[in-house]
Amino acid sequence: MSTEFTQFLQQELSVSSDDLAVVLNNRQQPGDPIPMLLWQYGLISRAQLQRIWDWLDAQVQFQFFPQTY
Repeated sequence: MSTEFTQFLQQELSVSSDDLAVVLNNRQQPGDPIPMLLWQYGLISRAQLQRIWDWLDAQVQFQFFPQTY
């Protein structure tokens, strides 16, 4: 999990380090989607889940289509 993603979760959505540890320690497989696990465990709301998907989508778009000024 990237530092930027961790910071987004903690600073923007107030997900605690303990909540992240619960999710990471209880994944069935390394590829399990962390946002879905946070939601399934009741650690984030559906609105927060959507914010995570939006943030991740923006990261992918920036990576492949960086803005040039």
